[in-house]
Amino acid sequence: MDNNFLLSVKNLTLAFKDKILVNNLSFNLNANETLGIVGESGSGKSLSALSILGLLPKNVKVISGKILFNLNHTIIDLLSFSDKDLQAIRAKEIGFIFQDPLSALNPTISCGKQVLEVIETHLNLSKHEAKNYVLELFKKVDLPNVERIFKAYPHELSGGQRQRIIIAMAIACKPKILIADEPTTALDATVQKSILDLLNNLKLTNEMSVIFISHDLGVISSIASNVLVMQQGNKIEYNSIHNIFNLPKEPYTIGLINCRKSLENKNKRLLTLSTINEKHTTLNNTNNKEILNKTTPNTPILQVKNISKYYSFSTGFFSKKQKIYALDKINFEIKEGEMVGLVGESGSGKSTLSKIILNLLKPTNGSVIYNGLDLATLNKSKVRSLRKEIQMIFQDPFSSLNPKLTIGSILISPMEVHGVGNSYRDRKIFAINMLEKVGLSKLDFDKYPHEFSGGQRQRIGIARCLILKPKFIICDEVVSALDVSIQAQILNLINELKIEFGFTCIFISHDMRVVKYMCNKIIVLNKGRIEEMNSVDTIFNNPEKEYTKKLLSAIQHINYAV
Repeated sequence: MDNNFLLSVKNLTLAFKDKILVNNLSFNLNANETLGIVGESGSGKSLSALSILGLLPKNVKVISGKILFNLNHTIIDLLSFSDKDLQAIRAKEIGFIFQDPLSALNPTISCGKQVLEVIETHLNLSKHEAKNYVLELFKKVDLPNVERIFKAYPHELSGGQRQRIIIAMAIACKPKILIADEPTTALDATVQKSILDLLNNLKLTNEMSVIFISHDLGVISSIASNVLVMQQGNKIEYNSIHNIFNLPKEPYTIGLINCRKSLENKNKRLLTLSTINEKHTTLNNTNNKEILNKTTPNTPILQVKNISKYYSFSTGFFSKKQKIYALDKINFEIKEGEMVGLVGESGSGKSTLSKIILNLLKPTNGSVIYNGLDLATLNKSKVRSLRKEIQMIFQDPFSSLNPKLTIGSILISPMEVHGVGNSYRDRKIFAINMLEKVGLSKLDFDKYPHEFSGGQRQRIGIARCLILKPKFIICDEVVSALDVSIQAQILNLINELKIEFGFTCIFISHDMRVVKYMCNKIIVLNKGRIEEMNSVDTIFNNPEKEYTKKLLSAIQHINYAV
């Protein structure tokens, strides 16, 4: 047997009841290698990684296979280990970084204590030594003010900071292998880049091997040396990073690459896996028709005038009140028919500004004028009627859909509130029509949210938003957590519906490539202020501010010449 590998997965098959989730999967991980595992939701990539440490959900069973780990030149089969035996392997020999750090961290325990628990379990250090080691780890993962972070609770930190806590926890015992499961999916582009740079540096300094799981091909191309492509539990292609991106063999791999590459052509429909012909996958596909919106922006529909929002606090009984500005003197206007991108890092003020425009939050100063109406002067009745015209599509459709209601009830309820339709029958017909417009069917009317995939739930969120025929929509990170092909489907859908319904839109995203494709103008927010505002072409080709240049430099490009 060749014992040069560090980890070898052999003929792994996983199943839920009678359904095969991972089918006869084999791959190797060598010393100092970064293996990228890429595929759409449901491909089995996360389940394969979880099986390595015995972390599979209880209803998922190992049917066959071996997971061989070369531990100090002794080959052990991790699948033969009990949960108690695996406790000695987890964190100490193989670390794991989860996708959502907020759910992976205990909200009732300070961040420092949570990392201390890992160290106290696996390392023989005194309390004083252990705390100092945690502080060193926090510095190593580039956390600021480490003493404060040590005492802080997860909800007091940003998403990027929480992810760094998880990374510190995962590398605390200097494991031989680090498994990172979608660790940058929901992060801003600049934070994403810093996390990737951090993982690359830690890999070199700690001499680790890394398994990096992602649906983002740009991220995979920037970090991996070899790539495993999975689809519906099967290994589709397994090769070097160079061959995968420059000489892909399988139609599915070619399709994934072209789905992302098609974002580069602003005036064409995005390619999806369902529209890519296996024999002809170039971007010149005849089905790739133009989707330009012929509507010319006209009069301003929204004017934001000198908006500020600050919060007052005092550090002591006799101290003067201090102010923290969430927004500071924001001015812009959006013309009817425009698609305006709103970009900036976490904490830049995007969410606060959105809430003020939706009239869910009152500004400290300034005014929002919608179609000539000052929102601050409207009574409750007028505000309620205005809800029909200004709608929002949320980032996470699952948490924004009531799990106890059918899709039909979710769509009909707002129509009843706003008096759309003369009867339940009329509303049901309109709801089914809207489901069909977003690519679903009348059979979905009586289903519940949990019965749909992430992409389908996002379509339901779009249908619920458009059911009232709004004139102004805020899209809040609507594709950030979706696979590249599903992302393309949703973006195509928004463009098609925009042409049909003629709505104006603020498009919030941390993916600058998506913003470039979707929008005609961009507003760049930084720490509550407008850093730069201009046409898409000007922002991308000739940015004026260093902050904008930093956002653009953080874009993860697929390197086709690796």
